[in-house]
Amino acid sequence: MDYASSLLGLLPGGRRTPGLKELLAAVGTYLPPEQVARIREAAEFGASAHKGQKRLSGEPYIAHPVAAASILADLHLDADTIIAAILHDVIEDTPTPKDQLAARFGADVAELVDGVTKLDQIKFKSREEAQAESFRKMLLAMVRDLRVILVKLADRTHNMRTIEAMAPARRRAIARETLEIYAPIAERLGLYNMKLELEDLGFQALYPRRYLVLERALKKARGNQKEFLKKIEQQLNAALLKNSIPARVETREKHLHSIYNKMRRKRSILNEIVDVYGIRIIVDRPDTCYRALGVVHAVFKPMPGRFKDYIAIPRVNGYQSLHTTLFGPNGVPIEAQIRTEDMHRVAEAGIAAHWKYKSGDAADSMQQARTREWLSNLVELQEDGSSEEFLESVKVDLFPDKVYVFTPKGTILRLPSGATVVDFAYAVHTDIGNRCVAAKVDRRLTPLRTVLRNGQTVEIITAKGAMPNPSWVNFVVTAKARNAIRHYLKSLRRTEAIALGQRLLNQALGEFRVSLDDVSPEAQGATLGELGMKDLDELYERIGLGERLAPLVARRLVPAGSTEDGTGTPAPLAIAGTEGLLVTYARCCFPIPYDPIFAFLSAGRGVVIHRENCVNVEDYRKHPEKWLPVSWQASPDRVFSSEIRVHVANRTGVLAAVAAAIASAETNIDNISIDEQDSDASILTFELRVRDRKHLARIVRVIRRMPDVTRVTRTIAAHARDVRDGQEEDGRDETENNE
Repeated sequence: MDYASSLLGLLPGGRRTPGLKELLAAVGTYLPPEQVARIREAAEFGASAHKGQKRLSGEPYIAHPVAAASILADLHLDADTIIAAILHDVIEDTPTPKDQLAARFGADVAELVDGVTKLDQIKFKSREEAQAESFRKMLLAMVRDLRVILVKLADRTHNMRTIEAMAPARRRAIARETLEIYAPIAERLGLYNMKLELEDLGFQALYPRRYLVLERALKKARGNQKEFLKKIEQQLNAALLKNSIPARVETREKHLHSIYNKMRRKRSILNEIVDVYGIRIIVDRPDTCYRALGVVHAVFKPMPGRFKDYIAIPRVNGYQSLHTTLFGPNGVPIEAQIRTEDMHRVAEAGIAAHWKYKSGDAADSMQQARTREWLSNLVELQEDGSSEEFLESVKVDLFPDKVYVFTPKGTILRLPSGATVVDFAYAVHTDIGNRCVAAKVDRRLTPLRTVLRNGQTVEIITAKGAMPNPSWVNFVVTAKARNAIRHYLKSLRRTEAIALGQRLLNQALGEFRVSLDDVSPEAQGATLGELGMKDLDELYERIGLGERLAPLVARRLVPAGSTEDGTGTPAPLAIAGTEGLLVTYARCCFPIPYDPIFAFLSAGRGVVIHRENCVNVEDYRKHPEKWLPVSWQASPDRVFSSEIRVHVANRTGVLAAVAAAIASAETNIDNISIDEQDSDASILTFELRVRDRKHLARIVRVIRRMPDVTRVTRTIAAHARDVRDGQEEDGRDETENNE
């Protein structure tokens, strides 16, 4: 107790490390005396718990949590949050259990501290995994109680203020994490001032020389900035007063990190960067904002294309303002923000405005609703995949929204810059995204990978039974879309793997003239135990994914003696083309129905189909245990990719003529590439969608009759063989019985 009481002397306040005296004074301005007493008790408890522990700077460890609590006191947060900030390292760094905190300070405080606590006691494969899992836990605790992230942000802010004591490598790692994760979270929650401080401190720690050079250059460039800004303020105040608009005009400067980011993004030097100076005009009502905008534009000419209305269409974190860029005195660009007092409060305090101002204002409610919506999306993101994937998804989801698009009913959806039609579909609803087959943008049909622009109206067309395309993952940008696609495909992949594995095992058992029904439950259980699997579905899944070989499993399952007596030949696996993700068709040789085919099992990919004469399967022929007898089903009911090379004479319009001829043969072209051999000849490579060899032969005949075509070949891995007049390389006429 004596040690704790000495805190008032040990922790003098300073610019970067407020002491206990400053903390108690700050909370005393808005909390009742009994709550201030609880906070003092928590500080004494924390000091006793951390007794003997010091920070790298040499000061008592308790100085850090007290300073973090002071940051939250500036936001007027409740007593439980202040206490949790003081005790946020107690569970992690001292023997104090969570139950003891709950008994002394209440369950809410204990839950808040636990939500912030890292998972150091659990062993992870890597430091990155441990950090990601800690972050996942913190965010999920934040879903239950928003104050968790506020404590964590205050903790990170004070750590960044005192980061000089750390080793350079550790300093850079923490700074990078701050810029990638915590500053964007602060922005997402509307904590604008905290976001700016985290960005500047992170920039200074990560790139100290760049920070120093830019800081010096700005000081030199600003020169007599005070007079410059004062002149602007006077002109605007006079104009607003003349038009009877009550307003408060504030001048400000852009922060170093935002200027640096703009220089990098635009590849510009400092002199070319606009918006270094800013003014803020605060008025009484939303309609006055627009009147003030007219006055501002009358005093200083607006810069074309630099006006944004965040009042009509707020940002995702509830931020509202009018933004315009002006040509100031001597042509110096100035960014102006116009907002109401309520908008200003939410812009400065963000989610913390809920605690700081008990006004029940509509802006508060909207900001709270948007935050809750984002947090509910986090719950969806974490339900599937690893901690590292979750962390990367949250990173993508944190950056400011840029694109505002409309549903057909006029509802506004906010999406990240670069969002596609598929991102929009998943933003509407996960089921809409999963069943999406086409889309209309501004009433015109458009490809699903189309990148959306501000103001567009998007209509999603769905179909019953449709499913996500695996290729969508390559172009979607929102975390929700990417995780929903992966989750669906993973579930679908497991279902398909089980079905395929069952077929493969039955086929392998057929070699011994038995079926799985003939194998006793005891033998099945014994085999599953030997292989370390809990049930047949897991066994089927492993076989379907190629992780277990069906012939070897069959030998374990068959009754004793059957392996010696069995003389059966397994029937080839019938390929219909509709097996899904676990049967893939090699793109080196493009097998199609009626081609002689060869298959092998690939771990994680399932069954891979090649043509028998593909040069890429030579190595697999050395491992007969991985071979798989396959044949085409009588009437495959889908189209397949095939590739042909067309040698042509260079003539104007020859590509269009060949493409038209291909289209006349009832097929689609997926891809075209051109290889110019010399000035007189070129090779056109077409990837086509065909039904079978007969269909391909008909396409070849149509092309071969063209006057500018000299040769047609079909791709076979690294080689190609002639296909002339419908005759395939094995001599069969593919046109027979085709009509």
